[in-house]
Amino acid sequence: MRKTEAIVLMAALAFPGAALAGPVQGAPAIEETFDGADALKPWGGGAGVGLGPGRNGSKALVVDSPAGGTGHASVRRALPLDAIRGARVKVRAWVKADAVSDPPKPWNGIKVMLHTVAPDGPRWEQRNLPGGTFDWRAVETVVTVRENATEAWLVLGLEAVTGRAVFDDVRVEILRPRRVRTPQAPAGPVYKGHELPRLRGAMISTRVSEADLRDLAAWGANHVRWQLTWGGFPRSPADQGDLAAYDAWIAETLRHVDRLLPVCAELGLLVLIDLHTPPGGRIAGEEVCRIFQEKRFQDRFLSLWEEMARRFRDRPAVWGYDLVNEPVEGAVPDGLMNWQALAEAAAKRVRAIDPKRAIVVEPAPWGGPESIDNLEPLGVPGVVYSVHMYQPHPFTHQGVYNNPAGVPYPGVVAGKRWDKDALRKALQPALDFARDYGVHMYVGEFSAIRWAPGESAHDWLRDVIDILEEYGWDWAYHAFREWDGWSVEHGSDPKDRARANAPTSREQLLRSWFGKNVRAR
Repeated sequence: MRKTEAIVLMAALAFPGAALAGPVQGAPAIEETFDGADALKPWGGGAGVGLGPGRNGSKALVVDSPAGGTGHASVRRALPLDAIRGARVKVRAWVKADAVSDPPKPWNGIKVMLHTVAPDGPRWEQRNLPGGTFDWRAVETVVTVRENATEAWLVLGLEAVTGRAVFDDVRVEILRPRRVRTPQAPAGPVYKGHELPRLRGAMISTRVSEADLRDLAAWGANHVRWQLTWGGFPRSPADQGDLAAYDAWIAETLRHVDRLLPVCAELGLLVLIDLHTPPGGRIAGEEVCRIFQEKRFQDRFLSLWEEMARRFRDRPAVWGYDLVNEPVEGAVPDGLMNWQALAEAAAKRVRAIDPKRAIVVEPAPWGGPESIDNLEPLGVPGVVYSVHMYQPHPFTHQGVYNNPAGVPYPGVVAGKRWDKDALRKALQPALDFARDYGVHMYVGEFSAIRWAPGESAHDWLRDVIDILEEYGWDWAYHAFREWDGWSVEHGSDPKDRARANAPTSREQLLRSWFGKNVRAR
């Protein structure tokens, strides 16, 4: 029997400080098994597309791209926008491949892709798949559909390759419906985890030195976000999955933190312990954190935070604990916790050991302000919420990861004008979240690459800091004496790896704000 499209519209679910409208969590936006003579009708059909044997004796979608052809064959189906706008959805399809050629680019090849269109541009979101021959496997990807989407299409097929791909049991499922906000004033003062007017500082390297800390304090900083990073980001030796090696690394790293915490206390630097590299690291290419893919990593994550809470609960220089830097869930297997559940579990364990220090939580994926609506406030006292600000990414990361350089600010990026008003709009979801739930917002990273044209990096930093100060948020610049691409002590020439002889305009900007700080004593 052919399954038909299911759109479930129900009354809002009750959540603290907000109401949810739209489909219930777990409801399908579409389900398709390709049974029935008219199964391809909603998909549009096309050359190289037909029906054939499926997984369990039923029908399936068969897509052929013969040698000597165009290399492209696909179908697409419109998704119900009213059901999925603003929602977090999981796209799942069973896929089988026969002699599919190697994709020329990682994003080519077998397509199980969600294509959306919105005023700020199109997006193509998918899990990249290899060529070759393989039996049935489940392919899943998780996507947040933009609130302003005007079109949404599910695309199945082959792109820039030859061979055959077969698709069956396709489902687009609502993981988290769109939130419709109900603003609420906080019942009492907002928890910050400290008594200072503001935290203004910088993220520091795992191997920071005492001299580095003294120099940063001399600038006037009163805060450091201390990243616990193994090797690099996002690639790390932790990606190999060797927990014994991970434990050896984290033990030595924490001993280094122990040695320098008295220096931080002396200098009035409040420290946030940032788990930049969680157990298991990330899956290369997808950057999904393995704590969402294997129970052994999830278990070690929880026990590690218990250990760190015991270690630091009596250290006066420690302000708080940043549970995971820029978490990325992907499609979470059955039996494992997603980030909402895992963050709450970790926070409860920390709070049972350390009742005082702030617990800092970033949203998935990637900790950006656009991701904050994927997160609900945790049912744990003393939580501060955090976002990282790197918008527009083609500007802040120009010349990084093969991104084109020469992008100015203010200016037009990907057809959109970016100026201070645009930055304010980009941060609006975080402001709404903080106001709606009566919680404090901390911006743990923001930066622009030093070789942005002219004074663009300075101007972007100036505008971002102005907004953060207007909102009363604590912040840490990314980064102090880590990679020199983000260094305010270096000039605009990417080939010049030496610190500038005189303070750059970006350094002067940070120092001017640090000069307003009150120190922890």
